[in-house]
Amino acid sequence: MSNEAANCITILQSVFKTNYGVPELYVKSPGRINLIGEHTDYNMGFVLPAAIDKAIYIAIGKRPDSEIHLTAADLNESFSIAINELEKSSLEWPNYIMGIVQQLMKGGYQVGGFNAVITGDVPLGAGLSSSAAVECATVFALNELFGLGLSKLEMVKLSQRAENQFVGLQCGIMDMFASMFGKADSVIQLDCRSLDFHYSPFNQTGIKIVLLDTCVKHSLASSEYNVRRKECEEGVRFLQGKYPAVASLRDVTIEMLEELQVGVNGKVFDRCKFIVEEIKRLQDACLNLEQNDLVAFGKKMYDTHEGLSKLYQVSCEELDFLADVAKGNPHVLGARMMGGGFGGCTINLVEESAVDSFISAAELAFQKAFNTNLKSYIVSIGDGTSVISID
Repeated sequence: MSNEAANCITILQSVFKTNYGVPELYVKSPGRINLIGEHTDYNMGFVLPAAIDKAIYIAIGKRPDSEIHLTAADLNESFSIAINELEKSSLEWPNYIMGIVQQLMKGGYQVGGFNAVITGDVPLGAGLSSSAAVECATVFALNELFGLGLSKLEMVKLSQRAENQFVGLQCGIMDMFASMFGKADSVIQLDCRSLDFHYSPFNQTGIKIVLLDTCVKHSLASSEYNVRRKECEEGVRFLQGKYPAVASLRDVTIEMLEELQVGVNGKVFDRCKFIVEEIKRLQDACLNLEQNDLVAFGKKMYDTHEGLSKLYQVSCEELDFLADVAKGNPHVLGARMMGGGFGGCTINLVEESAVDSFISAAELAFQKAFNTNLKSYIVSIGDGTSVISID
């Protein structure tokens, strides 16, 4: 157990004892990264996420009544509500937990009252899906506590519904899937249409995954996300006129793109071209991992960033700047923006011996260019949601 994890457990034990007594169970659920395959999820393509060694931790125990009592240790905030009177809270963080409870009750599962304390070391606002980690930790803990008999896949689907229906965010399934199914030294090749998946090895020997956080989020993010979805759908509709079997860009070949180029406006073509190429790029990148060729894999990360910036146009000045900084460093195998775009992090594969110098150079260059401090996180690929045994 890392020092950060041990510290989180110590906090949980102390806060739970002060507020509720002795917990019956401890669960951890990690944040996630996505190595390659961006904006492919809602186009029914593939993604390549992995769980990381930073997680949300929950301590939980049954109550004799039908109330839920919650404490967020990091925020020093508490919340309580009757289990049959669930409604959204202005505090926001309890909503991820209540959403899980609501979905369990909708499914006919018997959930009683409980006390819970949460804490974690997933950096908030960095695009590492701390919210999905809270949901997965909660559903996993309640499944264990009340003996509900849910499978991991059922818990993932339930967590997504909780966020869609109770929290109100129309997220895909990737974040929850990676948090729940993560495996050390492996990435998950997830088929977003069938939810079939398999693990590809990711050899971390001599390599560190470095996230550079711009700490910016441009206002275009949410509106442009919806525009991109509509542009992709427009391309699909055009091709369906000749190819009725095309249900999504997942079904479109490189050859079909030539017909699309003359049938739709330039922007729609560019969006579709990126997605079709990205789906193929991800599949080729998985072959690179099977061959332990991280150099070839890293080059595809650079190609992905180029496509996201020029064709899909969801990057921004800060992200492009950091991608260029990485590309100019011979010790960086690959880099790209990660997430929906218009801010957030770049993900970088860096030779272990050069991590400190790379981060220092990036911080200095970013400060000079934007007069803003750059945050950095070093993460490793770890296991998914699990019960923690306390000695």
